Amino acid sequence: MAIKVKISEPDKILVKISEKEEPDETVELKARKSLAGDIMIFDHNEIDIVVMPEKKKILTFAKEYYGDEVYEAQNRLFTFLRKRGVVQYDSIAGSNIYYSMEAKLQESEEYNSVQHALLAIARFIDDERPLMEFEKAFDEQEEERLDSPAPGEFTELDPERQSEKKGSIHPGHFPYGLQHAAVYRLEE
Repeated sequence: MAIKVKISEPDKILVKISEKEEPDETVELKARKSLAGDIMIFDHNEIDIVVMPEKKKILTFAKEYYGDEVYEAQNRLFTFLRKRGVVQYDSIAGSNIYYSMEAKLQESEEYNSVQHALLAIARFIDDERPLMEFEKAFDEQEEERLDSPAPGEFTELDPERQSEKKGSIHPGHFPYGLQHAAVYRLEE
């Protein structure tokens, strides 16, 4: 089986797998190749994926935010790759970089493990795409709801209910005699 990886644009890598010259499958990824030869994939909303051909590793980083969602996305990716035999089961672990995980690629004499990893990652991203689109649409809808609330979800300004003095804390009054603390000062 022949597998071809072609970088057509700076942000896209095409992976082609076939036993003949014509590819059986073509996938597109939003990716770049680093100076060291690592392939960095940016398609996922929560994590960046780096395939390191020299070290035979896959490394994931948190994109912007840290939290449970990042770990869950990393866990889903490595579970997906483990079940398809792309990474070694016992090598999945946290990395020495904050909120990153890594795993070693399976070695194969018959197939190119890096190209199979790219194909598996592309399939994982295709599986995750509906979830990522839902989360993006939900965030946009929530922001729109907060920017322009529906009638009944907000309170109009009522000048009679708004006053300078409310409750037990009076403006300009310091408790426990702290207003006199400024009187004592050192002068030379």
